[in-house]
Amino acid sequence: MILELVLLILNPNWSSKFCSIKPPEVDISIDVYDVVVQGAVGDGVADDSMAFQNVWMKVCQGNSIFPVFIIPSGKNFLLSPVTFKGPCRSPKIVVKVLGNIVAPDQISAWGNNAKHSWIDFSHIDGMTIHGPGMIDGQGLTWWNQSHDFKLDSCNRVELSRLKHINSPRNHISIHNRVELSRLKHINSPRNHISIHNSTDVIVSNINITSPGSSHNTDGIDISRSTYIRIQDSFIGTVSDDCITINGGTSYVEITNLACGPDHGIRVGVGSLGAKGATEIVENIHVQNCTFTGTQNGVRIKTWQGGSGYARHITFDQIKFVEVYNPIIIDQYYCNAKHNCKNQTSAVEVSDLYYTRIYGTSKHPKNVINLKCSQDVPCTNIVMNQINIQSMDPVKNSTGFSYNAYGISNDTTPDVTLLS
Repeated sequence: MILELVLLILNPNWSSKFCSIKPPEVDISIDVYDVVVQGAVGDGVADDSMAFQNVWMKVCQGNSIFPVFIIPSGKNFLLSPVTFKGPCRSPKIVVKVLGNIVAPDQISAWGNNAKHSWIDFSHIDGMTIHGPGMIDGQGLTWWNQSHDFKLDSCNRVELSRLKHINSPRNHISIHNRVELSRLKHINSPRNHISIHNSTDVIVSNINITSPGSSHNTDGIDISRSTYIRIQDSFIGTVSDDCITINGGTSYVEITNLACGPDHGIRVGVGSLGAKGATEIVENIHVQNCTFTGTQNGVRIKTWQGGSGYARHITFDQIKFVEVYNPIIIDQYYCNAKHNCKNQTSAVEVSDLYYTRIYGTSKHPKNVINLKCSQDVPCTNIVMNQINIQSMDPVKNSTGFSYNAYGISNDTTPDVTLLS
């Protein structure tokens, strides 16, 4: 039975660009570690962090080829901020989340946690984390107090540095060859899932939700990572982006995603070039995704004054349902907190492909809105088979472009691209 469990939860169908985690053919050494057997209570009141840590030490440092970490069903495991640290002996660790994991619901329970993290998986090379359990960040207290907590000389906590799991940069510190699937993530204090400095990661069959009243609760945040696949997932009501792809990221595939209502996919573009930074985003492929009631659809956003490039980005087979701003390039982004000045340098945006895109916009004006840099124009934009209609039956949808070069064919609304 245990062997069947292990074989079922692995996914051998990685594409050629991704590493494979394959079951060993002979001499399988399997050890199963149940956190309840190891002392966890699972009543949602007692702190089970120590029991989880004890199990992790056995899983990570034991001699098993195939260690399995079981979080059983029917229980709620309260965890204070905790770190599960590698490197580990086995590259085939399995974490099976059957029950629920909940964060403390009081800010005081976080103590003087220097990392401002909840659960930290770090320096792991080869691991699968599977549901169907739930991870509840219990972010309500943080959202209500978000304007009162900052990191200053008194060591108070700043909400903007919180993650649902892990360090200031990561929800789960998943480094190389990690698969995350069939989990439900709710009520994160901030980002639900963050992928940072990671390679060969698959996220699939994930369900992410937080109330619209939450603050900065991105669904998935990706930065400084390569060969990332997100597929067959739902990201519902979050107060920020469905998925954000930040600088230093390449070879990302996003397929079969349902998104909204929220801010949509901010590709590359998560504010590239802030404070004059040099950023690179390339080889991003978004296909067969649906956006429902989102503030934005597919957006590339950069600051003035930055440098680097965002290139080879494809949006294919995209459906919009009552989206406010379906297609956007904004190279004049300025956060309301900054006094932004006009600058001549900019992140170079090129080789963008928008194909087979259709649906409805909440309002008719500029449903395709391409605002490229005055000094560093967008180049090699291809728009083909696009039909986005206004929800207003008496007004036709319109488009806008500035300093954008490329070709447009069979596109509604019509957008003039320079040649």
